[in-house]
Amino acid sequence: MFNKKKNRFLETLVEWIFRFSGSITTLAILLISVFLFTEGWGLFHSSTIEKGYVLCVNRANKVAKLSPKQVKEIYDGNITNWKQLGGVDAPIEILRMDDIASLYTEEEIGANFEHLPAKLSQAMTERKNAIGFFPKQFIDKNFTGRVLPPETITPGEYFGGKEWLPTATPAAQFGVLPLILGTLWVSIGAILLALPFGMAVSIYLAEIAGNRVRKILKPLIELLAGIPSVVYGFFGLVVIVPFIRNLFNLPVGETALAGSIVLAIMALPTIITVAEDAMRNTPVAMKESSLALGATHWQTIYRVVIPYASSGIMAAIVLGIGRAVGETMAVLMVTGN
Repeated sequence: MFNKKKNRFLETLVEWIFRFSGSITTLAILLISVFLFTEGWGLFHSSTIEKGYVLCVNRANKVAKLSPKQVKEIYDGNITNWKQLGGVDAPIEILRMDDIASLYTEEEIGANFEHLPAKLSQAMTERKNAIGFFPKQFIDKNFTGRVLPPETITPGEYFGGKEWLPTATPAAQFGVLPLILGTLWVSIGAILLALPFGMAVSIYLAEIAGNRVRKILKPLIELLAGIPSVVYGFFGLVVIVPFIRNLFNLPVGETALAGSIVLAIMALPTIITVAEDAMRNTPVAMKESSLALGATHWQTIYRVVIPYASSGIMAAIVLGIGRAVGETMAVLMVTGN
């Protein structure tokens, strides 16, 4: 009687421990998700202009605001006339702090920059077609220019933008479209390369190879899954990148193809191991029945073994895709960005 109560108490204790740990884990995951969502959503409410700086123009300038992309185009020299932005037909003059230092002497600016706010105001007043990028601390209430309102990144610009330059000056660019497309291209290429080879090797290990060969190859393949990604990246950088460069006569070999090949190699152990285990779980009676009915070995494999192990094979494919999509270091090393 005492032992039964003791066992019941232990079972209840273990059950509550599992419930408590599960609740804590679930709560932690929810809090992390909320934190990440909050931080990510905050990007759409923050200014793209470098912190502590402002963009300003002459008060007579008709351009009321500039998008982050337009600011970058101006400072890159791709937009050179205010007419391109809906203003007057006049060339754009760019003013930075270095330009102010060349326009006025040290005595005029002041040893401690005490006259700098007035000189910034004077420079923007005298130059009707100028756009200035100045520290906010030197823009006082007597500033005679017009400070452009800070623009925030929109969801459309974020997901549809073609440039990812978060440290660009004066306006950062947060376009993730190239990142998304690059990830998809490299991952799809990796899966297209890894699936045929992975399935072929898993079929060989499960249905064709002898026990001695299987005992040698299976641990070696599983060992590949534990190699750090930086090692795969170094291998790709030393072997695959030069091979692609020489094969296609390219100036550089850091291409999406190199990334796909490296990711395919990294995904192979997962696909092979999981798919092979699923195939080996096929009941022997089913295979023997197929052979007894006159089916060949290969017919038994693709009509009995593969359909029976389809759920495990799909799991192998999903895990392989997850490995390919989630990899970062090796791809950076062999694609060059």
